[in-house]
Amino acid sequence: MGKTLTRMDLSEAVFREVGLSRNESAQLVESVLDHMSDALVAGESVKISSFGTFNVRSKTARVGRNPKTGEEVPISPRRVLTFRPSHLMKERVSRGNRS
Repeated sequence: MGKTLTRMDLSEAVFREVGLSRNESAQLVESVLDHMSDALVAGESVKISSFGTFNVRSKTARVGRNPKTGEEVPISPRRVLTFRPSHLMKERVSRGNRS
């Protein structure tokens, strides 16, 4: 498994590429993530051009099955976060697989 990109990595990239201080860079990344989170909690979509779209989907209650015992288990209604990559992102990731 590869490396994981973290908040610190993002703020370090902003620091190097934009020229803000390390503290300002971290605050900027935190602010962007807060805005995205707040919008998703409010049920809004977050669309980032050339990257993808985050959505919150409501799932209804249903009956699931425990795979070990076969016992039926109720699954309560819930909201789930989904991500749909843009076609440009899909192409970029696909090209990365061809080495």
